[in-house]
Amino acid sequence: MLFSGIFDLPWWGLVIVTLILTHVSIAAVTIYLHRHQAHRALDLHPLASHFFRFWLCMTTGMVTKEWAAVHRKHHAKCETRDDPHSPRIYGINRVLWGGVFLYVKEANNKTTLERYGRGTPDDWLERNVYSNRAKIGLVIMGLINIALFGIVPGLLILAVQIVWIPFWAAGVVNGIGHYWGYRNWPTADASTNIFPWGILIGGEELHNNHHAFGASAKLSNRWYEFDIGWVYIRMLSVLGLAEVKKVAPRPRFTQAKPVADFDTLQAVIACRYDVLAKYAKSLKKTYAEELRALRRFAPQDAQLLKGLKRWLNRDEGQLRAEERARLAVALAKSEKLSTVYGMRKELAALWERSNASREQLLKQLQDWCRRAEASGIRQLEEFSFRLRCYA
Repeated sequence: MLFSGIFDLPWWGLVIVTLILTHVSIAAVTIYLHRHQAHRALDLHPLASHFFRFWLCMTTGMVTKEWAAVHRKHHAKCETRDDPHSPRIYGINRVLWGGVFLYVKEANNKTTLERYGRGTPDDWLERNVYSNRAKIGLVIMGLINIALFGIVPGLLILAVQIVWIPFWAAGVVNGIGHYWGYRNWPTADASTNIFPWGILIGGEELHNNHHAFGASAKLSNRWYEFDIGWVYIRMLSVLGLAEVKKVAPRPRFTQAKPVADFDTLQAVIACRYDVLAKYAKSLKKTYAEELRALRRFAPQDAQLLKGLKRWLNRDEGQLRAEERARLAVALAKSEKLSTVYGMRKELAALWERSNASREQLLKQLQDWCRRAEASGIRQLEEFSFRLRCYA
């Protein structure tokens, strides 16, 4: 009786069933809670939406408004003291192994729910079933598991279902996804892509891509990256159960214009992370050239520059005080590198100045290109030409 239910499966069969059930929960989180509710990257047909709400209630007990509010606050306050679960603030171990407790604490913050939880479902089912009686779903799911697979296997499957999302979503994505991995885009936060093939966590492995393009329904950006959540969204779209609203912009290029115009400005701002990523390569080339030159003619100055490459493409706010001081001393030894580094900050200011008019921003872009081309620095001249090609 303890090990038998309607289906008398071997141990490996129970493992497969568990993986399938937990993968459905992962799909529900990434498609419904994350991309649909928190970021409005796609619209879901009521049939798909209600299924995901029902499944999450049965397997996790999570409330849509709470999840969306906590996640939106994470984006709004990323890597600050107000971030609900930043490993930069709390430490990687606390977020990785205790991320669920940080989530629960923030989910009980009424101010967070009121400010960041707007627009989430507020119908009769949400108020009377999914929000107020969420834990009942877990009890029902446990009874179903016991009936299907027996008492011990059924309870073990339920235990895995309960801890699966808190560990992978609250721990791994929020922890490792801001601590270790590779970065496609120089975002202001510390987000990383954990792994290029987003299968186990539904595509959420591509966390740096997500922070760069938060409103995108597709999380993969490079040709070698795979987002299984996007595959499911496309399948739902074919069935008429989903409509994609936005994906990350893909830069287009045309023949370089003599002078940047409003279309160029719009393209540069829309593709700002691509602009910064390409500028990073240009800055690395300048750094390598300067380091080689200084090693020949000023070995002591070259020693100051050595090891600073990783700081050059980071915002000053991301550096510690001693790092900023050391970087300033080193840049003073290279006029060329100091110019290229300073012009990176000026370029980034184009999309950071929200109070400037289009005319002002265009003038700033045109002035940036003019000074870059008159600088005598080959990398800046080439990059100015590239900017005037954005379409």
